[in-house]
Amino acid sequence: MNPVNAGDALDLVKGVMPAATKNPELVEVAIFPPFPWLLGIAEVIEGTTVKLGAQDCFWEISGAYTGEVSPAMLKGWCQWVIIGHSERRAYLGETDDMVARKTAAALANELSVIMCVGELDEHYEAGKTNDVVTAQVKAGLANCSADDSARLVIAYEPVWAIGSGKSADPEHAYKTMRLIRRTVGEMIGAGAAKKVRVLYGGSVNASNVEAYVELPLCDGCLVGGASLKADEFAKIVDVTAGVYGHR
Repeated sequence: MNPVNAGDALDLVKGVMPAATKNPELVEVAIFPPFPWLLGIAEVIEGTTVKLGAQDCFWEISGAYTGEVSPAMLKGWCQWVIIGHSERRAYLGETDDMVARKTAAALANELSVIMCVGELDEHYEAGKTNDVVTAQVKAGLANCSADDSARLVIAYEPVWAIGSGKSADPEHAYKTMRLIRRTVGEMIGAGAAKKVRVLYGGSVNASNVEAYVELPLCDGCLVGGASLKADEFAKIVDVTAGVYGHR
């Protein structure tokens, strides 16, 4: 759940800023508030190394799409956008085709994209993780090219782990992230796949983040509920910096 008013959102960001700006050479930190809080938070982080992102965007640049926010509206003061989060897929009917269109539109408007993929609990239990994740990656990158690789991030977020308190076994996460990178290579080229960053997301907290960021193919984490607690988020950033500082 996001902060419910501007004051809470600003207090949270101010609380995480000391940790978020402490080791910029080791950890890149981006904050993704709801649309109403973007402007106020942009003012708080202005002039720092912390990046700003939106939680979603539409695929059309302009037109009669009441209530939607286009990537052109975000361009210039947001650097990032999340596309295809599991909650949008589950609750708002977001399809792989919609994810592909949003991803391409955001990249075309010079935004960096975190594209989310991941399997449901029934897929995981049936041993279908690879099939589901491969299909989502291929569909999501359908309109992308090697030129997009530097601004493209894919977050593996097993849906059964999000908000459940259950996190994926690091070995399972590693194998799935390896599959993601291999699939990216098939879609836009092996050289480009090396530039695409792959994250883990799913009940990440200060106690388990080290087990993920120390994985050879893990370039960071997409943090959900734990990011709403300033002290917890600060610990996550510190632990991540410690791991990457020894790579």
